[in-house]
Amino acid sequence: MDDLFSLRDKVAVVTGGAGLLGKQFCAALASYGARVAAIDLLSVQKGPFPERWETLTASGQIRLFRTDITQREDLERCLAEIQQMWGVPEILINNAAIDSPPDAPAEENGPFETYPEKSLDRVLAVNVKGTWIACQVFGGAMAVAGRGSIINIASTYGLVSPNQDIYEYKRRAGQEWYKPAAYATTKSAVLNLTRYLSTYWAKKGVRVNTLTPAGIYVSQDKEFLEEYTKRIPVGRMAESHEMNGAVVFLASNASSYMTGSNLVVDGGWTAW
Repeated sequence: MDDLFSLRDKVAVVTGGAGLLGKQFCAALASYGARVAAIDLLSVQKGPFPERWETLTASGQIRLFRTDITQREDLERCLAEIQQMWGVPEILINNAAIDSPPDAPAEENGPFETYPEKSLDRVLAVNVKGTWIACQVFGGAMAVAGRGSIINIASTYGLVSPNQDIYEYKRRAGQEWYKPAAYATTKSAVLNLTRYLSTYWAKKGVRVNTLTPAGIYVSQDKEFLEEYTKRIPVGRMAESHEMNGAVVFLASNASSYMTGSNLVVDGGWTAW
């Protein structure tokens, strides 16, 4: 069973590798033997840090590459550096994404009718264009090499609409607050890009799957937690480390007959 899930000597790329889930994915892959390139525009964000993070980064098994995934030249440069150092990547996790957070400008969390076009462009650029180009650059190299696993990170909001009732407590407090449509739109796009590429590269030995998590706990405010978690059958948000098993499974030979699939890890959110 250890061999089934082993990633020994494989080269992995994780976009958004400095963030909450990105750090978890990097550490999980490295713990199973992979050499991991963490791609991000930022330095590694403060905790919580995964177990063995310091050991894995100190040894060079995880390395951070400052890269803008919306710029093809940046990704091509990054690929060249990774190839020179470790060889052609065999695993790609498209994790980088942005959203309008609760503390975003009021117009971003206001009515759909007035959502700013510039905000839409920004979310589309990272969540769709960035994923698209990363697949072209890294996935293209995998296809030439004749092997690889791509894992695109989606969201339950790519499957179902955000439940605006969750934010009723904000509206009762006088805010005209709605979960924006931009993030959900981009995550739906990621699901079908996965399906397209899974058939396009099937005969080239590159598998492409989607991992769909529900909301991750990051010290959200009490009112939000109460409204959100009562809509999850298991009664709580996910901890960031709870996606690691799914990522290792999809990256390893344990999922060798899976492509074009969507693995949903959402505590039952989409079962209702």
